[in-house]
Amino acid sequence: MEANKTRQSIANFAAIKTAIANNEKQLLKDLLANQAMQELEKSYLIDLAKLSNDPTILQILNDIPLKK
Repeated sequence: MEANKTRQSIANFAAIKTAIANNEKQLLKDLLANQAMQELEKSYLIDLAKLSNDPTILQILNDIPLKK
């Protein structure tokens, strides 16, 4: 059961990266809905988003709460 959850997490993270790369704002919002992230994950995604310099994508990512 834990392995299945890990696979889902990896697939979700990959989908988030793809949404950022494709500037798919609504998909990104949907994928991130009610989710918190580790600081390292969030930082990585923000760095990725800076490559396209889309302020809306950056704001969506900056608004992600951090896991405690």
